[in-house]
Amino acid sequence: MQVLSRPPSGWPALVLNADFRPLSYYPLSLWPWQEVIKAVFLDRVDVVSTYDQVVHSPSFEMRLPSVVSLKHYVPQDRPPAFTRFNLFLRDSFSCQYCSSGEDLTFDHVIPRSRGGRTTWENIVTACAPCNLTKGGRTPKEAGMHPHMRPRRPSSHELQERGRRFPPHHLHESWLDYLYWDIELEA
Repeated sequence: MQVLSRPPSGWPALVLNADFRPLSYYPLSLWPWQEVIKAVFLDRVDVVSTYDQVVHSPSFEMRLPSVVSLKHYVPQDRPPAFTRFNLFLRDSFSCQYCSSGEDLTFDHVIPRSRGGRTTWENIVTACAPCNLTKGGRTPKEAGMHPHMRPRRPSSHELQERGRRFPPHHLHESWLDYLYWDIELEA
């Protein structure tokens, strides 16, 4: 992970909920500068930190926000959507049979041909070789058991899991609001 004094292209702003926690860790809740300026003018956010970069019109000048917080709290307790990405995140982007992080797909623990459904409780992340090896067999028949029993995660669990996968770049103004394992200065 690289800490940048200059942001990546586009001057994005880190978006915090009203409790000053990021709306999302993975993907990190970033808005393009144009959306942030709009939200500032609509009085939907408070500017917490700014870049040195300035935008202006003939009658207006403003430093671009680097961190904003929503004025109204957005509840984060809704159940997560059942998507490929959220499934991979739940399983920490690793095969649940061999722990590989390469060539990932998903596997029906109880095969569909045997009545298995496409649900949180029956799908695990699998690498292509393990998925092919297991085939249409049950875990017992294949001698392949997932490391963790598949289940529906909470939004909080996915957010906590996402904190393990910081993006490759972070602006220095974001660090006080992100709780990754970043070395603190004495």
